[in-house]
Amino acid sequence: MTHSMDLTRGDMKKELIAITIPLIIGNILQQLYNTIDAIVIGRYVGDVAFAAIGVAGTVMNLFIFVLSGFCAGISVVLGQLFGKEDMETFRTEFYLSTVFGVGFTALISICGIAFAKPLLHLIQTPADVAEYCYQYLVIIFAGLFASYLYNLCSAVLRAVGNTRAALVILAVSIVINLALALLFVGSMHTGVVGAALATVISQLISVLLSFLYIRIQIPDLMFRRADMKYDQSLMKKTVNFGSASAFHQSSLYIGKLLVQGAVNSMGIDMISAYTATTRIEGFINSFGDSGAASTSILIAQNKGAENEKRVKEGLRTSLVMITVLGIVLSILMAATAGTTVFWMLGSTEGKAFEYAVQYMQVVSIFYILNYIGSAFVGYYRGVGMIYVPVIGTTLHITIRVILSYMFVQTSGLSAVAYATGIGWIVVTIYQAVVYVTRVKKICFKTKAEE
Repeated sequence: MTHSMDLTRGDMKKELIAITIPLIIGNILQQLYNTIDAIVIGRYVGDVAFAAIGVAGTVMNLFIFVLSGFCAGISVVLGQLFGKEDMETFRTEFYLSTVFGVGFTALISICGIAFAKPLLHLIQTPADVAEYCYQYLVIIFAGLFASYLYNLCSAVLRAVGNTRAALVILAVSIVINLALALLFVGSMHTGVVGAALATVISQLISVLLSFLYIRIQIPDLMFRRADMKYDQSLMKKTVNFGSASAFHQSSLYIGKLLVQGAVNSMGIDMISAYTATTRIEGFINSFGDSGAASTSILIAQNKGAENEKRVKEGLRTSLVMITVLGIVLSILMAATAGTTVFWMLGSTEGKAFEYAVQYMQVVSIFYILNYIGSAFVGYYRGVGMIYVPVIGTTLHITIRVILSYMFVQTSGLSAVAYATGIGWIVVTIYQAVVYVTRVKKICFKTKAEE
């Protein structure tokens, strides 16, 4: 296995494909963590617990994506350092991110446990569903440090173009998660508590494997005693990039959480339908998110190497590839809506199936815009214009939430789908306008300016 990839030279299309495919598979597998819990709970515990896992997943992701978003920002910093071939600073960044991140995660965990019940009440979760949700969330939040450390190791590997190792480790973790979920829930009848424990234990194993892989296979990346030092400017850059990226990632789920509140007011059938569609969308979004991540890696390395021509070429190449992929997947979403919803719900009967299919058919019309937006997000992150994705996401959330609350009572989940699509239209226009008006000021500073 190639342990790193220099993306500052060579065929850009082949490089993007090489790093994107493992990311796509990895992101799809990542969806299985909560999806496995939902499916196992649905089969062995019942409909109320299944709905609870869906609601808990939305709340949980609000916190998890703060951490994974923070690591995505760190990956950009590391990618730029790798492009500069400054490995000493690279290792110091790894160390600072580990120490700061663990402390930050502890704070997030405490807040998650403390505010779980108020959040569930805020989004109008039915009492019987909320009880299952809380049991699940307390354990997940207590084990958040494992999620952070795995995402940090993945960020380190992505920064050097190695997306395969993280994929293999994740695949092993998924298998362990499934086996433990079946053991705890199916055989030991521990319900949602067992499902949560299975997830945390499997993530702890993935952290151990990740650190061992980096230490043994790519020791030049692992921080040493000499690298364990405080660098104020580097710490400031880490916090700036990490917090902006965290806000961007978590904001997507703040929007989903608020929309979940509108859906929860419509009863169990609507909650189950939305749970199924969010699971399906999670898999579809894996492709766009992977495209954004691979674009970010490519752009960051070339930004670090001060190769402006390849940075601009990277965006053009990414836009073409991701747009084509988006068109294909949008068609597949519409054509297979009934089948995919059946896989999630396990039945074609009832209102939940009907609501979910309607949602999928409407939202698929707009998905190409989501994919175009992903290419721009990767570009803006890679060059350090981290505020652009944040503003775009804020626009999307605002539009989606307002329109969902206005029309969900009369139009059901279709209103949520249209609200989502209109939000993507506005965001894509905003991203394109920023690129056109600012591309000549892309902030490639000369050495004298730095």
